[in-house]
Amino acid sequence: MLYTKMGTTTTTNASKDQPFSLIKILLPWTPIALLPIAILSIYFYPLSFMSPEGDKVYDYSCDYSDGKWVQDKRGPLYNESTSSKIKIKKSQNCIANGRPDSDYLYWKWKPSQCNLPRFEPQTFLQLIKNKHVAFVGDSLARNQIESLLCMLATASTPKRVKHQGSRRWHFASYNANVSFYWSSFLVQGIQRSESPKKGPKYNTMYLDHVNERWARDIDEMDLVVISFGHWFLVPSVYYEADSVIGCLNCTGLNNYNEIDFYGPLRKALRTSLNSIIERKAAKGNRIDVIVETISPSHFEGDWDKGGTCSKSSPYREGEKQLEGTDAEIRMIELEEVENAKEYGKQYGGFRLEALDVTKLALLRPDGHPGAYMNPFPFANGVQENVQNDCVHWCLPGPIDTWNEILLEMMKKWEEKPRSEE
Repeated sequence: MLYTKMGTTTTTNASKDQPFSLIKILLPWTPIALLPIAILSIYFYPLSFMSPEGDKVYDYSCDYSDGKWVQDKRGPLYNESTSSKIKIKKSQNCIANGRPDSDYLYWKWKPSQCNLPRFEPQTFLQLIKNKHVAFVGDSLARNQIESLLCMLATASTPKRVKHQGSRRWHFASYNANVSFYWSSFLVQGIQRSESPKKGPKYNTMYLDHVNERWARDIDEMDLVVISFGHWFLVPSVYYEADSVIGCLNCTGLNNYNEIDFYGPLRKALRTSLNSIIERKAAKGNRIDVIVETISPSHFEGDWDKGGTCSKSSPYREGEKQLEGTDAEIRMIELEEVENAKEYGKQYGGFRLEALDVTKLALLRPDGHPGAYMNPFPFANGVQENVQNDCVHWCLPGPIDTWNEILLEMMKKWEEKPRSEE
């Protein structure tokens, strides 16, 4: 190219000027071109943010309760032989008991807002190194800890150790203990008896006295996982300040006032969480607590009158709604978690979250032992009345997902030190 400047003719290289000209043309349009990428990033990672220090990236808090069950060809992390090695409750070993279908094993929970990784046993064990994890509650708490032990056993086999008041397992390589404390009410009480000859047919609960069977060991606990609720649905007498405040389904029993169980359940959880705060956090000691929401049962008919659960696949989206008793219990549990957070935030060492599994569980009527709570129930043909378990979960089974979410919650805590909360 030729042009004249101050009377001088100059030659330029056209191919050399071209990139600069192109940049000048495109530069004003760069923000517009990048806009779709920015929007997509915000959509898929809406709440990720930089820490105040600017050198760490923290993931946002995912609502794991919002999602759906999708098919997964990989299947469970462990098998029936692992379950036998851990010596899980036989009524939950559905494969060993002859359950013929296996489709229930090939589903995974897919949250709407984030990814839920497959359980990593080594990661879990590393997070509990030199710590004590205590599951406190009823038979569903036991169901979950046995699921957890089976998953962890794929990486490290625990040793059962003696301990007064709990069932305890020790992982020697990590100096870690995992325990189960049976406490169906969380507070002090006496469970009802199925046989009138052995005791009363109603529960007795002292709502303002925590159950010392587990509470006396709070000082040695680092993480407490609470799971309870189902025992509140049966006839009960409730005490507060050593006086009866009412009873459930107790017509004709000493003229006590008939009340529902929602208030007592709330008080029992509040007493328990306050006890953890006052006995550990208030003394300057650290403790983490997870409260698991109610896991619905799936009896078709009354549980004590031949009810069954024969579905072989999850409910589809919108096919089953959370309502009634399960919805009310879940709401109470979530409210009490928030109340305890408010009470405990004055103590820097106290962390508390809800593990909301109610919807996940509601959509899995296929995951219970059903008739296969007993070995080969139809070996001699179809019986008129076969006992079914539509409360607990097969192992392996849907309850393994509870522990996948538990691990993700623990990882989030580890990523964000207490001093930065």
